Amino acid sequence: MTSELLLPALNSARKGRAEGGIPIGAALYVEGAIVSTGRNRRQQLGSVIRHAEMDCLEHAGRLPAGAYTKATMVTTLSPCDMCTGAILLYRIPHVVIGENRSYRGAEDLLRERGVQVDVLDDQACTLLMQEFMAEFPSLWNEDIGVL
Repeated sequence: MTSELLLPALNSARKGRAEGGIPIGAALYVEGAIVSTGRNRRQQLGSVIRHAEMDCLEHAGRLPAGAYTKATMVTTLSPCDMCTGAILLYRIPHVVIGENRSYRGAEDLLRERGVQVDVLDDQACTLLMQEFMAEFPSLWNEDIGVL
């Protein structure tokens, strides 16, 4: 898997960080063509659900159901339970993760349900998250549901 697929998601994460948000980005590809990007916009929108993957799906608009079965979700960080649920709901068969050192989501559930999961261990993704987590630990904890 090349970092070329990751670049739009990483750019979205950086854009979100510049807006004062949590630096996580996503990109949705259908049959190799990019359909949409998204970024974690919980802070920007005052939303409880606008994680990067959810924002990306929202930006894709309503696609024919069959399109999702030919899709790849690329995300800079391992998807949480909510985003994993959306990936499973829409039967997206392939997820590419920039990094899972900062946070490891429900990757095992994705694999158990037949989703191909590739982790790139990308240093730029890791650095972006580690810097954010060190600077804004309470905001990060809120995003992942830590009390």
